[in-house]
Amino acid sequence: MNPWAGEVAVWLDGQRHVARLTLGALAEMETALGEGGLIALVERFETGRFSTRDVLAVLVAGLRGGGWQGRAEDLRTVEVGGGPVAAARAAAQLLTRAFALPGES
Repeated sequence: MNPWAGEVAVWLDGQRHVARLTLGALAEMETALGEGGLIALVERFETGRFSTRDVLAVLVAGLRGGGWQGRAEDLRTVEVGGGPVAAARAAAQLLTRAFALPGES
């Protein structure tokens, strides 16, 4: 895993996956979120007002950006390592790493 490339590890049913928000993954996520798009999503995460739907959208996009072939429906039936808190943390890390300049944290 390479955090400098925006990568975040996500564990699904005990298997490690690499997630990253590529441009294509971001576009897919923006479509899934509908009105408001990415700016509203980032603001929700920054203020702690994100929903489980937001977390799911970011994780699906990030996992697909990392090469995972699943769909949102698939994440509803798997065990995410660390549970909902770890899933939210991974989603926040994905957003932070996708929009941070090199050297920023």
